[in-house]
Amino acid sequence: MLSKMVAGITGRWNAPGGYREVLGVSLPLVASMASTTVMEFTDRLFLSHYSVEAIAAATPAAVVHLLFLLTCMGITGYSGVFIAQYIGSGAPRRVGAALWQGLYMALAFGAGMGLLWYAAPAIFAFAGHSSAVQAGEVAYFRMLTAGSVLPLVNSCLAGFFTGQGRTRPVLVANLAAMVVNIPLDYALIYGVWGLPEMGIAGAGLATATGWGVGTLLFVRMVFTARNERCYRVWSGRGFEPELFRRMARYGLPSGINGFAELFSVTWFVFLVGGLGETALAATNITFSINMVAFLPMIGLNIAVGSMVGQAMGRGNPADAEQVTSSTLHVAMTWMCLLSLLFFCMPGPLYDLFLGGGVQTDAAVVAQKAEIRGLGVVLLRFVAVYCLLDAVTIIYTGALKGAGDTWFVMWNMLLGCVVWLVLPTLALRAAGWMTLNTLWAAFTTFILLLAVVSWLRYRRGAWKRLRLVETAHPLPAPEGARGAMPGQGPGCGGE
Repeated sequence: MLSKMVAGITGRWNAPGGYREVLGVSLPLVASMASTTVMEFTDRLFLSHYSVEAIAAATPAAVVHLLFLLTCMGITGYSGVFIAQYIGSGAPRRVGAALWQGLYMALAFGAGMGLLWYAAPAIFAFAGHSSAVQAGEVAYFRMLTAGSVLPLVNSCLAGFFTGQGRTRPVLVANLAAMVVNIPLDYALIYGVWGLPEMGIAGAGLATATGWGVGTLLFVRMVFTARNERCYRVWSGRGFEPELFRRMARYGLPSGINGFAELFSVTWFVFLVGGLGETALAATNITFSINMVAFLPMIGLNIAVGSMVGQAMGRGNPADAEQVTSSTLHVAMTWMCLLSLLFFCMPGPLYDLFLGGGVQTDAAVVAQKAEIRGLGVVLLRFVAVYCLLDAVTIIYTGALKGAGDTWFVMWNMLLGCVVWLVLPTLALRAAGWMTLNTLWAAFTTFILLLAVVSWLRYRRGAWKRLRLVETAHPLPAPEGARGAMPGQGPGCGGE
């Protein structure tokens, strides 16, 4: 049996759409998401040692920001799927047009998000958190919204590379952002190296600065003579109403899906906040640790969407199925390892957040001990639901890569209302709302999303979808007579 298993893995490794191909595309994206994980993790780590109010404020503010950001990013970032399908269908010089329609959306949404600066006090007053926590939430949120146009632009520019299966440039940009963000985060929170002590607002400013570094690198890597010759990244900048509408039609459900997904977390965090600062801090730290598992999965989600998109552009759903199952195997292997870590070593993971410094205040020591005790239980919930989350992330990535975005949207939107909001309201009305019952409800919500995503994928309706028009390559660039458009000299990939 063992020899058959080894032979199966070896055969799958080298096969088209096998583990080798999946890892080749996804590992730079996973590493890129890991750099974002490190940024988020160290951000929370610095704030947890700065004050209890700061760590209690960080996650609600970040989640509300993401609620708006990912809604917009789901629409603008969907240009990457169009790029993948244009590549697969043999029309690479339509890539520039798809890229620019996404950039126009990004600039418009970025301007709109900047206006949320003025709405911040009203948003966080609604949560009913303590005045100190509210002040931190407003300060952090304002810094993030002011720089929101940068990650929106970055999502489009990153889609230029991921749509082609060229993921190393995305890694380079995100690593550079991390290298800038982490020391700047520390300096601006605590006020060292001649910089002012800004506390939680400094964390937000450091994050926005990291985004800006990523934008500068993406611009330099995308707008080159080679990419203009192969993909018309500059000459394709004209506004195309029909393509814009088509991208919006398929991207809008992806954006609403992002909204519903983050709304579920926002709703959950706000309910937990009503149980007190200790419960909120324990939940926020738990989500911060969970990010170690979750963000690399987003890399796999983007990778499988790109590879499925290219396969569907070629008109080959069988290849899309192969690459999806290979990606799921990789994802489950990663999640199983982390689940064991979360289940067996929750205490030491919490000590990273709570063990710093010598505490002499008995009340602070007692509060940290209570947070640790709650967190040990919560991290075991995460050990269970992160396996289920992997199923949802991979199958929804495949469905979105094929264009089945409306189903993905309704699954998340209705699931959020029916399987999370209504049950938690019922718990509160019945007087059964505790930290553990809320986390049990959240885990059940993740389970049901995974089951429905799996069933939709198995039905196979996505195999009949097509996003892009029939390939109509433009004339070959001058000096590339006889070459496929987009495949002239120097157009052969990375």
